[in-house]
Amino acid sequence: MNKSGLIETLSKRENLTEKEATSVVKLIFKSFTDELKRGGRIEIRGFGSFVIREYDSYTGRNPKTGSNIEVSAKKLPFFKVGKGLRESVNAEK
Repeated sequence: MNKSGLIETLSKRENLTEKEATSVVKLIFKSFTDELKRGGRIEIRGFGSFVIREYDSYTGRNPKTGSNIEVSAKKLPFFKVGKGLRESVNAEK
């Protein structure tokens, strides 16, 4: 499912206009992004949690040329699946 599929499903299930559903989805994504930018953590019980992981800089290798390059430090979002989602995905049909 992609963002437009989520908006369509939300509008149908909750009897919202597509514009209202788009606003809801955008608000949720923006709130998640803002919280992660502040260094916070997002936890949705039974689904999972989002955190920011920090990675130090390191010397990498360009696979095309073979030359060494310096890769700068970075922060990346990380999702850890929750027990409820994990069990639901692995449950027999």
